[in-house]
Amino acid sequence: MTDSAKSAQKPIREFFIQGLTSDGKQFRPSDWAERLCGAMSCFRPEGGRNAHLQYSPFVRPILLNGVRSVVVNEALREIEPLAFHFVLSFAKDNDLQILDACLLPERTQT
Repeated sequence: MTDSAKSAQKPIREFFIQGLTSDGKQFRPSDWAERLCGAMSCFRPEGGRNAHLQYSPFVRPILLNGVRSVVVNEALREIEPLAFHFVLSFAKDNDLQILDACLLPERTQT
């Protein structure tokens, strides 16, 4: 089965870790998302110790409605389970809000 056929069957699942605690307080330090994503940068295709530094496509920082956040692709769980566990544990240990991403169907041209 081709890669495109596999991706058509299995939709990409992502979730957001927001820089807000469960009681709505802003998480500090303000660059926490970049730090977390930097620590996870080696978990990417062609990544490794001596690779050029860039964020992993599986863990990347974003600004979501003015709140620093991290998008986590659940494919990381299959690629590197310990890294996935680390990211989830970070969010839970710091009482950060975790939200499921809502994927919209691709628009078909008529």
